[in-house]
Amino acid sequence: MRWLREHRVAAGIVSMLLVVLAGGAYVFWTSASERGGASASAAGPGDLLFIDQSDGRDVVQRVRMADPGGPRQDTAERCQRVYSAGGTTVCLRLAGPGPSYEVAVLGADGRLLRTLGLAGIPNRARVSASGQIVSWTSFVTGDSYAVPGGFSTRTGVLDLRTGALVESLEDFSTTVAGEPLLSADRNYWGVTVAGDDRTFYATVSSQNRTWLVKGDLPTRTMQEVRPGPECPSLSPDGTKVAYKKRVGRLGSWELAVLDLTSRHEQVLPGTTGIDDQAVWLNDTRLAYGQVPGDGRKSSVFAVPADGSAPPELLVADASSPVPLR
Repeated sequence: MRWLREHRVAAGIVSMLLVVLAGGAYVFWTSASERGGASASAAGPGDLLFIDQSDGRDVVQRVRMADPGGPRQDTAERCQRVYSAGGTTVCLRLAGPGPSYEVAVLGADGRLLRTLGLAGIPNRARVSASGQIVSWTSFVTGDSYAVPGGFSTRTGVLDLRTGALVESLEDFSTTVAGEPLLSADRNYWGVTVAGDDRTFYATVSSQNRTWLVKGDLPTRTMQEVRPGPECPSLSPDGTKVAYKKRVGRLGSWELAVLDLTSRHEQVLPGTTGIDDQAVWLNDTRLAYGQVPGDGRKSSVFAVPADGSAPPELLVADASSPVPLR
């Protein structure tokens, strides 16, 4: 201890160097690993992408949706969150020591189109069906309004047609209950974009309340649809939106589906505890990642969207499912 007190400055410098070297080594190892396989963009219709959770390497794998228990193939990507549609893949991944993270956007040929710094820990990622609109969400720290145990988010949107970048949805105008939402603690997450590449749904929170909002990218506006939902996911035909919602004010989340025409909401049995932005495997079936809570790692489950049956295991030791159409 005496030696440590006398050499604490040198020890601190050595510790920092070790952290930097360890982070650099991990990034180098990750990059080297990426050179070993085909890009996730090489996957095709009928494939299901997901992040393998079995060994902590965050490898994006693929399997045939018709045979989810069949052989799993590695891709070149290593992501904390991934999504792919219309030939575009977005990968939220480690970018360096700290750790720091980035948004990597890949084209249909696997070529890196753009990278953007991520403000915090990867959380949600989406690409519109056309492959032209990319969105992401990260957890961040340091906002003055954040209380211990709370969180704040940053949600960005990139339009590949124009290169226009929205760094934060907080710059958009939001209306809740007919009034502008101007509070400093408002947070947005979980974007899902419609087939017109301009309409979107997202979650906004403020003062410990959440709302499902419908937005318009060109006019940079959002308005309340209903209170409570989080992490929306629009069905491929655009008629329904799935989301998680709490059972009671502070209870667990359940997965629910809202018919946008009839406004009928169907809570899906057996989905208690879901903490994910679900994806639509088709117009009648959803998938999501969930940690069972008994010490096992996250796995991907599938459930009918009409509430007719409980979920069933789709892919073990996996997260971030992405059906390719």
